[in-house]
Amino acid sequence: MEKTVCELFAGVGGFRCGLNSIKDKDFSLLSETWKTVWFNQWEPGKKNQWAYDCYVKHFGTSLDLNGDDTTNVDISIVDKNAIPNHNLLVGGFPCQDYSVARSLNGEKGIEGKKGVLWWSIWDILKIKKPPFVLLENVDRLLLSPSKQRGRDFGIILSCFYNEDYFVEWRVVNAAEYGEVQRRRRTFIFAYKKNTNFAKSLNLENNNSLISEVLEKKSFFAKCFPIEKLDVFSIRKTTISGDLADISDNFSFDFANSGIMFEGSVYTAKTYPVITKSRTIGEILESKRVAEKYFISNDKLYFTNSDSTHSDETKTELSSEAKKTWQYIKGAKRKYRTASNGHKYIYSEGAIPMVDEWDKPARTMLTSEGSFNRSTHIVRDLLNNKIRILTPKETERIQGFPDDWTATGMPEKFRYFCMGNALVVSLVSRMEKILDKIFSEE
Repeated sequence: MEKTVCELFAGVGGFRCGLNSIKDKDFSLLSETWKTVWFNQWEPGKKNQWAYDCYVKHFGTSLDLNGDDTTNVDISIVDKNAIPNHNLLVGGFPCQDYSVARSLNGEKGIEGKKGVLWWSIWDILKIKKPPFVLLENVDRLLLSPSKQRGRDFGIILSCFYNEDYFVEWRVVNAAEYGEVQRRRRTFIFAYKKNTNFAKSLNLENNNSLISEVLEKKSFFAKCFPIEKLDVFSIRKTTISGDLADISDNFSFDFANSGIMFEGSVYTAKTYPVITKSRTIGEILESKRVAEKYFISNDKLYFTNSDSTHSDETKTELSSEAKKTWQYIKGAKRKYRTASNGHKYIYSEGAIPMVDEWDKPARTMLTSEGSFNRSTHIVRDLLNNKIRILTPKETERIQGFPDDWTATGMPEKFRYFCMGNALVVSLVSRMEKILDKIFSEE
């Protein structure tokens, strides 16, 4: 099968870098073994499309079947018929409210909430019918919304079921498979039931056989090995093709691993065969870092450097104290007033102020690099002084080539793009199995 790809919500090209094992920003397009026939990246409400510009700087653009460049257009208004045919659809789509309702006009069938990008994916599945799909989302997707747990993922499974796909999913913590970040993400792999890969699984409604599939034969079992699975831990439910009914009535506690075929859903809590993770110390720059990344002592501490908490129910701190990293990362107790006038005590725990060299990074967020509780601060390798990460170091944490985002965008957007990206090396790991699957189709 030809290795053709459509990349949605492309960002700065994480899936494309991973599929083609791109290690250097000066790579050659001729070296790509997976041919991206079309992509789309559009940031709503933004005058400057920095991620798109970065993608095009490295890969160039793509024309649709009408000869138009619609790669930087809202995907919801793109003519899906004009998207070039492809065998693998990839994308990291946002976690949203996927609820649907029956329209008043029965001929129109189901209507989903406007602005929900999943419906654009579903439109492409219906029109272009790619045999394989690989998607990424946050781990809470399986549990949302809180008042009807599992409904949103149930709607996604129902959409796939309506288009004759089998679906696997797995929540992967990148650090447990050798990466430098404790980033947990849900990966979804779907494939048409008439593919050779689907047939090779010999799927039947039998817990013992399902156990073997989840543990050894499935896509994710081959990519991310797990410990032996207890057959009695597998739970089952069914998914119908009626999206409105799923939206109104479906609820289920999806575990971190599972499979859906012919409307039968099996899920189980699985445990990784852990690979020793890389550490922050391995990705820090070994050369001299610009002074602007270092943090002065008056911005680090407001009191004794050993203190890890503040209690403002006794004495309120000054505004200067609250602008220190010690305060923002420390444990807190302080009074707050609710909208109804009720006064209460707000508290939160401490997180380590300095991220040590011998551990993997925490999950990187889009606020990385700013004065924020979640931002990493580290000791510099050369002088042991405390600083924030450089943009190049955040690229290394996500597995991108050095200076991948040094394409003219402001530095704060380099951090934003990396906080928004996926772990490229996980995709490279999956590519090895995808390549084998495609060679047998």
